[in-house]
Amino acid sequence: MDPTALLLSRLQFAFTISFHIIFPAFTIGLAAWLTVLEAMHLHSGRSVYRTLFEFWLKIFGVAFGMGVVSGVVMAFQFGTNWSVLSKMSGPIQGPLLAYETFTAFMLEAGFFGILIFGRPRVPPWFYLFSTAMVALGTTLSAFWIMVNNSWMQVPTGYVLQNGQFVPDDWAQIIFNRVVWVRFPHMLLACYLTGAFCVAATGAWYLLRRTYRAEAHVMLRMGLALAAVLLPVQLFVGHLVGDYVHDYQPAKFAAIEARWHDEQPASEVLIAIPDSATESNKYAISIPVLGSIIGSMSLDSKEVGLTSFAPQDRPPVAIPFFAFRIMVGCGFVMLGLAWLGTWFGLKHRLERSRLLLWGIFLSFPLPWIAILTGWYTAEVGRQPWTVYGVLRTADAVTPFLTASAALTSLILFVAVYAFIFSFGTYYIYRLLRAGPAGLGGKRLHVPVPNRPMSLADKMPAIVEAGE
Repeated sequence: MDPTALLLSRLQFAFTISFHIIFPAFTIGLAAWLTVLEAMHLHSGRSVYRTLFEFWLKIFGVAFGMGVVSGVVMAFQFGTNWSVLSKMSGPIQGPLLAYETFTAFMLEAGFFGILIFGRPRVPPWFYLFSTAMVALGTTLSAFWIMVNNSWMQVPTGYVLQNGQFVPDDWAQIIFNRVVWVRFPHMLLACYLTGAFCVAATGAWYLLRRTYRAEAHVMLRMGLALAAVLLPVQLFVGHLVGDYVHDYQPAKFAAIEARWHDEQPASEVLIAIPDSATESNKYAISIPVLGSIIGSMSLDSKEVGLTSFAPQDRPPVAIPFFAFRIMVGCGFVMLGLAWLGTWFGLKHRLERSRLLLWGIFLSFPLPWIAILTGWYTAEVGRQPWTVYGVLRTADAVTPFLTASAALTSLILFVAVYAFIFSFGTYYIYRLLRAGPAGLGGKRLHVPVPNRPMSLADKMPAIVEAGE
């Protein structure tokens, strides 16, 4: 095993997953938002909900396509860079990925076609049903991915036969209690991403003094949803921490930068971890709080990193800082959501331009929180690919060379940068054009035998928004 090839393979997978997760996190929340808009339009008959639906449907379509393109090529890496992992865990991970195809992809592909082509051809109730099925499909996709990853975090329901992990209890794999705290945590993160992107767009329009009716709806609904979901997310995040504490104590110690066993344990708020001296520099700590967070006790003993062999310890700096960035983003979003909702109830939000700027500039925070959360989970899992049973160094393709790994990494970076640049620019053009590009005009509906007819109208819509 070439250590350089191993490092490059890890960097490649980290890059591709970081790029890819941006789009599902957005589209899962956006699909749910579209379902709510369509339901409210049917219930109230207000044209503003229909206008917003058609506006965000275009953005959903672009983001969904970018997510599919960036996700498909990720699977290739399991064969090219991680063949030992594929061989050993294939009997479990293969069916789980197939379940995602048979459930999530079928719903998304089939019913998304109805969203694009079917409004004049199906009853309104069935169009709403189709929207809900697309949202369900995106949710199921997240579910199967989280089942897959949670099995790698806490492997269960398997036996080792002929060098492979063979499932002997699918119920234990799928309904593992770890899945049922990690999946809601990810799903709520996606909903919050959609909520803040919608609210930030509304704030942007109010700052520009355009599309006020649509902007007020986006702000009100986005901030209200975030104000409700963020406290729930913080609680579910604590439950995720409980599973890490119980099943991955080395990761928990790395997140806390706790080098030695402590009883009771303090909580390190901020420090600079120093692996060479197995200590923290410039640490600011709160006594006893570490025991309360870890075990809900005032005097519990919390394990430190020195209790584990050096080769079994994860890196400390990345999980330590990434976790604090994630939590910091959560509290900033909570403050903005609660403050914005309060100002909205008092009809003062539009006059508070400073708050509008804060909401507008907050749109990257959910993605930053998601990425740093994943870095905490995945880097903290090291040195294991399948926790406790398969090391990352043993999972890489044994004959992979550094030059081959570097070539594929450069290729991935170039292709993904190209996709991201044009896709993001096109989404920006749609956002700048705004929902009023549709207002007062007959919505142009593409036909199945000429699907690009929708694109024919886009330059005029974009120009109208400018």
